Amino acid sequence: MKIAKIHSHLNGFEWIQYHQKSVWDEIVNTINSVDASKYITKVSEEKTMKGRLLYSPTELNEKFKSELSKLKWKESRTSYWVTDDYKLISKTMRLSRADQKAEILAAGKTPIPSYNQTDFVKNRIAVEVQLGKYTFIAYDLFVKHLAFYVGDTIDLGIEILPMKSMQRKMSSGPGYFEGALYDIARQGRGVPAVPLILVGIEE
Repeated sequence: MKIAKIHSHLNGFEWIQYHQKSVWDEIVNTINSVDASKYITKVSEEKTMKGRLLYSPTELNEKFKSELSKLKWKESRTSYWVTDDYKLISKTMRLSRADQKAEILAAGKTPIPSYNQTDFVKNRIAVEVQLGKYTFIAYDLFVKHLAFYVGDTIDLGIEILPMKSMQRKMSSGPGYFEGALYDIARQGRGVPAVPLILVGIEE
């Protein structure tokens, strides 16, 4: 596979070129190492594509996971406490998990445990390979990467997505680079408030 397009949000690409060039090279090499033609194995059951062979997102994800794991990319989880008070959440979200709970209890509210998990983190960089449902992309971009950034776990989030040309050869559910780019553009330059790199891949 290859990288077809890159979008740098809040100077994410510039940051990684200056601070973590070797990590970026790992990502590029991993993408280049995946032979997508081996994963056209899913037989479509959809009316408009019935019987047609499509890319298997599950098998492609497993291949990426295997390759990145060899390079010591690991799953990471950030845990925190939430409650029903907006001002209180705004006050506590940058505190340690223990201090979050204490502050919420002190305010007479009920602390609710929550967490975000990402599959690949290394050197304070998070990577999501998103070949599944389009709704997961928005969650990654506007919730997950931001949560890790606010929690001081990462400095940058990277979202790897199929280009529309590749997505056409998948089931109807997966999102694609061009759609995610539009979602970011319509929010304005500062949203989400985390440096990101959108990576569009194709055969």
